[in-house]
Amino acid sequence: MGRIPIRALSPQQPENNWPAKAFVGEVVPFEATVFKEGHDVLGVDLLLTGPDGVQSKHRMVEVGKGLDRWQAHALLDVQGTWVYRVQAWNDEWATWLHNAEIKVPAGIDVSLMLLMGSRLLARAAKADPENKVLKDAAKVIASKSVAPLLRLAAATDPRVTEEIEKQPLATLVTKSAPLEVRVERTRAGAGSWYEFFPRSEGAKKAKNGTWTSGTFRTAARRLPAVAGMGFDVIYLPPIHPIGVSFRKGPNNTLNPTPADPGSPWAIGSKEGGHDAIHPDLGTVVDFTTFVDTARKSGLEVAIDLALQCSPDHPWVTEHPEWFTTLPDGTIAYAENPPKKYQDIYPLNFDNDPIGIREEVLRIVKHWIGLGVSIFRVDNPHTKPLQFWEWLLHEVNTEFPDVVFLAEAFTRPAMMYSLGQVGFQQSYTYFTWRNTKLELEEFLTGLSHELSDFFRPNLFVNTPDILTEYLQFGGPAAYKIRAAIAATASPSWGVYAGYELYENVARPGSEENIDNEKYEYKSRDFAKAEAEGHSLAPYITRLNTIRAEHPALRQLRNLDVHWSDDDSILVYSKYLDGRFTRSGRGDALIIVANVDPHSVRETTVHLDPTRFGLEPGEEFEVTDLITKQKFSWGTDNYVRLDAFTEPVHILRVELPRGK
Repeated sequence: MGRIPIRALSPQQPENNWPAKAFVGEVVPFEATVFKEGHDVLGVDLLLTGPDGVQSKHRMVEVGKGLDRWQAHALLDVQGTWVYRVQAWNDEWATWLHNAEIKVPAGIDVSLMLLMGSRLLARAAKADPENKVLKDAAKVIASKSVAPLLRLAAATDPRVTEEIEKQPLATLVTKSAPLEVRVERTRAGAGSWYEFFPRSEGAKKAKNGTWTSGTFRTAARRLPAVAGMGFDVIYLPPIHPIGVSFRKGPNNTLNPTPADPGSPWAIGSKEGGHDAIHPDLGTVVDFTTFVDTARKSGLEVAIDLALQCSPDHPWVTEHPEWFTTLPDGTIAYAENPPKKYQDIYPLNFDNDPIGIREEVLRIVKHWIGLGVSIFRVDNPHTKPLQFWEWLLHEVNTEFPDVVFLAEAFTRPAMMYSLGQVGFQQSYTYFTWRNTKLELEEFLTGLSHELSDFFRPNLFVNTPDILTEYLQFGGPAAYKIRAAIAATASPSWGVYAGYELYENVARPGSEENIDNEKYEYKSRDFAKAEAEGHSLAPYITRLNTIRAEHPALRQLRNLDVHWSDDDSILVYSKYLDGRFTRSGRGDALIIVANVDPHSVRETTVHLDPTRFGLEPGEEFEVTDLITKQKFSWGTDNYVRLDAFTEPVHILRVELPRGK
């Protein structure tokens, strides 16, 4: 404990076992609790050292009077490890001025107070002998021939304040211990993802009902359309050979025909395992061509890292110790009761942990060598946390640009720990948070309580997730969920078919009927869009808005506001002009009717200080979807029709300098 206590620094991870996390371009709020006995005025600075060793100083301000909490925002714009400390000091000038402004007008200790003030200014001037402003003010304050109030007024001259701010009169200087922030590349924290099955893109169905698989070359034809919708990442489910033993048929049935392709997550056959490509999709050359084509379209390719095997995987015979053998001599298959996955063997990481570690690291490096820099990891919560801590450290030490997304729908302790040990992003329970109250709590937690280590990727659907909200909410539900995902988080994702409003579930499940996991699926995106039955134009608009508004590519800046209606969600995202290229602030207000079956009229209540304005200040807003303009203030009437436009995405027309 230093002379001035500096406690509860943020950002930092719980227990501080690993560095806090940020990404290039992220504006991070640095905070600390700083206090001192007595009533002296304190000064607090953030000392921030970048990866290049250059230190900058940022004055911190007190937030929430009486709570001793101090804050400064800083833009972290270089990848690497940043180090920060908080420095606190006794502000002698501010302490004197506070006391003098009380005592002198009241006639208490007038001569003594003014003598103290003049000596402080003389001391400040001594450190800067050429400073005429400080010298002149010191003389006026010391002059007994001038009225006391005029002498005091010289101390509050804005020019004096400006000079003192440059070189504060600081004593009892105390520094905190240093803490680290690991800043990763921008895609680690911000991006728009699109998922498709390459075997379905270009697949053809013959008259006899059999299919010819799509390939990487036919799938590449879909890339310009995906990029045209504004996506940054194209995510492919497993592209490896698929096992034959216990292969699943349509809709997860156990009686496939020889023509059924099986689940891509049942990895491994006589054609190879995790480092091989399914022969139906093409060759290594075809894959690298696909990756290059995607890159030229502005897309990064993410592939699935699913650490499990079909019974036909080469590992089953080469490394039986990597699996769990039951008392009857059989190998345990994957289960999530009542679900059974007879076509998948999970790995046992305890029999030969070193062997499995080294093999998985080899596989990851193999795909990195083929141009892959993003891995979506299937079910990481079913593998030891210790393994992920090791693997991600090994990979990111050598390849700092590689990004890992955790597909972890599990208990909070495991989900958050995966982020803490190194996963750059994670799926979340967003798909099951649909009411106003649920979303307020959920979004606040992501943006403020967890943001030092947990980065959400708000996928609106997946091959496994078709919630009741989407099944029965109609097109309005699809609009609402996309708008919230795209504006609330810097990373969001869509699985193909979402733009076609695919909403028919397999009876008794939250999965699409005729699930693409088990069969080919042909979609005519162009026809749907031509006929006006596609959400693609709306999704394109959302991604355009994201590209144009840097506030939406931030995680920690979401603030929930209020409405009088239980189904009208209101939140804002704001980025101070100091951190934008234009120097203008960027503020958006999102008002969403989360009931897809209704028309809602209500009053929304805003705190304008959360997006750079003064309390009670009036301002203009523009709806970025409809182009309508409104004059708004603290309290505003809203009407949202779920059947036409259920969401306002409002740009606040900030005055210059805001």
